[in-house]
Amino acid sequence: MLFQILTTDQNWALTLARIILGIIFFAHGSQKVFGWFGGSGLRQTLRGLKEHVGLPPILGLAAVGAELLGGAALILGFLARLSALGIAVNMLAAIVMVHGRYGLFMNWFGDRKGHGMEYHLLAVALAVVIIVEGAGAFSVDGLLSSWISG
Repeated sequence: MLFQILTTDQNWALTLARIILGIIFFAHGSQKVFGWFGGSGLRQTLRGLKEHVGLPPILGLAAVGAELLGGAALILGFLARLSALGIAVNMLAAIVMVHGRYGLFMNWFGDRKGHGMEYHLLAVALAVVIIVEGAGAFSVDGLLSSWISG
């Protein structure tokens, strides 16, 4: 089972998808946890998720953790399939709970209420590629699977 989770080939396209998704979600998680990049920090994030979405703090913490820790793990290529699964679930929940009601497109000009789900669908698509194919080249998963098969 562990070998199946870790196994990957040295595909550079997977590496690119993994690192880009990891950087984006590490940055988003950093906003929510540490207040970096103009974010509000953990206390405000959890309060906002509870007040506006109705998410209990423990689930809010899980969502924020999936972004921060999942993003860092994707950058390293460590447990990439599980990290991508966490991000995919997070984004699907965001679509169902918030963004689906606003349609497909982002609100680039601020002339409507809310943002659509296009960003979330792209993140899910990248995550699914990683879940199915693995971490790609230059990943901890690749090193570990080579060592296990040894």
